[in-house]
Amino acid sequence: MSDALQGLQGLKDDNLLVGYEKSDDAAVYRLSDDIAMINTIDFITPPVDDPYWFGQIAAANSISDIYSMGGRPLTALNVVMFPSKLLDMGILREMLRGGNDKVIEAGAQLAGGHSVDDEEPKYGLCVNGSVHPDRIITNSGARPGDALVLTKPLGSGVLFNAVRSGKLPFSELERKVLPTIAALNGTAVEEALRYDLHAATDITGFGILGHGVEMSYGSGCEVVLEYDALPIYADAAEMYTKGETTGSNKANRHLVESKRLRIERRLDSHEQGLIYDPQTSGGLLLALPADQAPALIKALHQSGVTDAVVVGRVTENEPGVILY
Repeated sequence: MSDALQGLQGLKDDNLLVGYEKSDDAAVYRLSDDIAMINTIDFITPPVDDPYWFGQIAAANSISDIYSMGGRPLTALNVVMFPSKLLDMGILREMLRGGNDKVIEAGAQLAGGHSVDDEEPKYGLCVNGSVHPDRIITNSGARPGDALVLTKPLGSGVLFNAVRSGKLPFSELERKVLPTIAALNGTAVEEALRYDLHAATDITGFGILGHGVEMSYGSGCEVVLEYDALPIYADAAEMYTKGETTGSNKANRHLVESKRLRIERRLDSHEQGLIYDPQTSGGLLLALPADQAPALIKALHQSGVTDAVVVGRVTENEPGVILY
């Protein structure tokens, strides 16, 4: 999509504080000296067959973009595509109920939306939030000497596909993984904002390396990741070992290999799969001074974000991603 936008001309407006220039998670527009508006939209196809879980995951995924900018969600509009002639309307009601419950949990208001008939269900939210213009967090503010903290595990992409192919029972996914995937990132960013947070992004479709590349090139610094430190969802490595994968792994690999990427360790096949695995409603990747990271990790664990861990660091070298 970013390539398609190249060359398009827009009005010059100094109040547009964050646009699409650095592949950030949302747009930010200044309304006054004290208030800036955050705008984002995201929708997905069903990662699971259960419509209520689908609604929760899709909503949490959409709302996350507000949190990754350091903001507070205020209103949400449903974005719905649904085959009304093929599926019972009760399925749609459960999807929307799941989404509404997440909007309420986020302290925001569902204010309407738009729906169209489509061959496959798709659901998400257009979310509006607010942030002080001087306190915007972007994916391009990381600094040399920062530690990188990841707040959720990786591997959701292959797990969703493993359930579809019958390699993993849905009951195992529901018990071990879905509560974390559907969890809001609000608590994580609330704790992180108590520290000198320099940059943030949520890990979604491009995987940990893809979003690491965006942070690296946006910040003009090198991102160094430690594979052994990466948190991984239960059963995800096993599913790659059994031959499961996702439709995005190849594209994600091409994305990062077109940039400066160096892998300084031997990776087994399942490890190669996990570093390119696309996430849905993934965790936040946070950059802050290394000496503050232990206190943040402790605070996150105490607040219920128990998977948060330091996964790497930022160096002053040229932009790129190094994996040890």
